Amino acid sequence: MTNAVPRHRRRIATATTMTAVAAFVTAGVALAAPSNADSGSATLAGSTPAYATASADLGQSGTAATLSVRVYLAGQDQAGLAAFARAVSDPSSATYKHYLSAAQVQQRFGASQKQIDQVSTWLKSAGLTVAGSNTHWIDVTGTVAATQKAFGTQLHNYRTSDGTLRAPQSDAKIPAALSSVILGVTGLSQSTTHAVTNHQTDPLTAKKGPVSNNDPSCSDYYGQKKAPSTTPAVPSGYTTPATLAQCSLVPSELRQAYGVSNTGLTGKGATIAIVNWYGSPTMESDANQYAVNHGDKPFAPGQYSEVNDPSQYTNQAACGFGDYGEESLDVDMAHGLAPDAKVITVAANSCFDSDLIAAEAKIVDNHLADIVSNSWGEIMYSTGGDMTQAQMQAYDQVFMEGAAEGIAFDFSSGDCMNNDAYSISKGLNCDPTSSRAQVEWPTSSSWVTSVGGTALALNKQGGYGFEAPMGDNRSGRTAPGATSWVPAGETFGGGGGVSESIAQPWYQSWTVPNSESTTLMSGAKAAHPMRTIPDISLNGDLYFSSTLVGQTTNGAYGEAGYGGTSVSAPSWAGILADAQQAQYGIPVGFANPAIYARSFLTNDVVQNPKQISGSPTHSVVFQYPTSSGPGIAGQYRLIQYGVDEGLPASRGYDEATGVGSPNAWFLRSFGFGH
Repeated sequence: MTNAVPRHRRRIATATTMTAVAAFVTAGVALAAPSNADSGSATLAGSTPAYATASADLGQSGTAATLSVRVYLAGQDQAGLAAFARAVSDPSSATYKHYLSAAQVQQRFGASQKQIDQVSTWLKSAGLTVAGSNTHWIDVTGTVAATQKAFGTQLHNYRTSDGTLRAPQSDAKIPAALSSVILGVTGLSQSTTHAVTNHQTDPLTAKKGPVSNNDPSCSDYYGQKKAPSTTPAVPSGYTTPATLAQCSLVPSELRQAYGVSNTGLTGKGATIAIVNWYGSPTMESDANQYAVNHGDKPFAPGQYSEVNDPSQYTNQAACGFGDYGEESLDVDMAHGLAPDAKVITVAANSCFDSDLIAAEAKIVDNHLADIVSNSWGEIMYSTGGDMTQAQMQAYDQVFMEGAAEGIAFDFSSGDCMNNDAYSISKGLNCDPTSSRAQVEWPTSSSWVTSVGGTALALNKQGGYGFEAPMGDNRSGRTAPGATSWVPAGETFGGGGGVSESIAQPWYQSWTVPNSESTTLMSGAKAAHPMRTIPDISLNGDLYFSSTLVGQTTNGAYGEAGYGGTSVSAPSWAGILADAQQAQYGIPVGFANPAIYARSFLTNDVVQNPKQISGSPTHSVVFQYPTSSGPGIAGQYRLIQYGVDEGLPASRGYDEATGVGSPNAWFLRSFGFGH
C-alpha cells in the first residue's frame, strides 16, 4: 500500500520471447538484479525516490512507527505474458483474438500459491505481518525496524518542497532466490503524488434545454450565429470571431458527428467498465434522467451496475470525496455513445495507486468488462515523489493480463498539454507539481489506448464539420458594451508527447514519424524511437464544443458543460463497444494495433482546419446564458481555439491528436472479414 502524505490538488512485445522480455523491461519493468555487495541478495532498482538526496537527509526515521508495505509479484511467466498479450492483439498473428479466460490467465501467468508462500515466509521471518495476498501482491505491516531488516536498507526522513517525507536511504534488497518472484515493493517511501481527473467544468455553461435548444446565447452548429455587436473588438493575435460558440453537445450529436448513427451500431453485447474513486449514490438515476432529457433511452433493468464498498474508502480529503462530476461524465458519455452496452462502475477506494491498481485488477481477475475507461492520470516526475518502477510494473502486468483476456484499457491523455512550466502556470486543470515537460501515466503505458482531445464543429445538418486540436486560450469575463477584453492568459489543451523511459511499441513503428518519436520533450534526441501519445482523439474542448453532463449536487439534479480528455476517453470506450458489435460481438481487445492498422480511415485532425466557409478562423465568442444569474448572464469570453501549445497537429500522426478521430468507415471496418 502507498503510504502517502495527502495534499489537496486541483482536478486532475514482440515476435520472440527474448524480444518480449526486452520490450517489457523497457516499458518500466526492471527485474531484480544480484547485488555486487552481497551475492545472497538482489537489489530492487529504482526503489529510492529522486528526493532522497544526501543534502536533504534529516536522519533516521523513528524505528517504532508502523508501516504498510505492498510487495508486487512477478507471476509465473513474465516474458510469456508479454509475448502472448502481443500475439493475441496483433492482427498479423495466427493467435489474434484467441483470448484466454480470466481463470486461464491466472493459472498460466499469475503468481502460484507456492510463490506466494515463499515470499510470505520470508516477510514473516523478518518480523512483518501478512495482512492479505492474492496472485498480484502481498500486503504486509510492521515497524520501521522490521521493514529495514526485511529490505536491507535504512529509512530516513528527507526535506522536500512538499514537507518532510520518508524514504529508503538506498535501494531495497530482497533474497536473490526471490528475484524472479518479486516485481517490486511500494510503501517504503512516502509520496504526495496521486491521480487526478482530467476534466474541467464551468457550472455556467448549461446551455441546452431538456427538450430542444433555443438558447440565443449559443449556436446549434458552427457558424450559425454571429457574435453580438456588443462584444468588443478582438485583440491582436485573434482572428475576427465568426460565430457564437456552439451550445454544449449531447450524445446524439456526438453519435451523428462520429458516424455511429450512420452505422446503426449501439454497443449491444459489450460491457464497459468505468474506473474512478468512490462512487455517486445517485449515478444510475442521474444517467437515466440525462438520457431521457436528451432524447435517449435510460438504462434497461440490469444494464447498469456498480462495484464499490464505501466502508473501505480512504484519503477523502486528498481525493475530493463528494465530487461525482467525473463519474457522471464518464457514465453519460459511455452510455451515450453506446446506448445498448452494459456499463459497470468500479470504484477504487481512493485516488492513490495501490487502490487504483486494485480496481483494475478486480476487473481483470473477474472479467467484469470488455472495455475499461479511465479518465484520470498522474505526473510521472513530481516534486512530491516520482512514479516508482514497481507501480508502473504492477499496472502494466494487469494491462497485459487484460489484453490476454481480450480486455481493452483506455486512459485520457491529460488536459495540460506537455506539462511544462508554461502549461502548469497557465493551465485550467494542471497538476502543479510537474518538474519538467512530460507525458502522464498510465496513459503513456504501451498497453493502453491514450485518448486525446479535439474541438469538434458541427455542420448545418448536425454532422461532422471539422475538428481542431484541443488547445484554447480564453479571456476573462467581459461585460456587454465593454471596449476591451479582460485578459486572463489561461489555456486548456489536450495532453500528448514522447515518453523518455518507454520504448516505442511495435504497433506505432509504421505510423509515427521518427522525427517525432525520437525527439524527447526536453528537446534532446533519443537513441531509439520512444512511446508517443495520444493514440486517437475525440471531442473534449471546454468552450468551443463543451459536452453537457447531468448529476445530482446537494440533492438537486442539474446539467453543466464539461470539457477535457475525460470527455474523450469514455466516448472512445463507447466507440469501441460499437466496434465490438460490428465484429459480431468479438471483443476488440487491446485496441492499439487495430487503431494503427486503420489510421488511413480516421478523420485527420490538423492545426488549421478548413472551415465550412472555406477560410480558416481561430476564435469564437462564448456568451453566458440568461440562466447564469445576475452579474454574469450575458457576459462574454473570447475563445481562441486550435492553439498550438507545443504539440502541433499535422497531417498524419501527431502528438496533439494521434491518428485523428473515428468515423463511420472506421467503425464499419471492424465487420470486414467476420
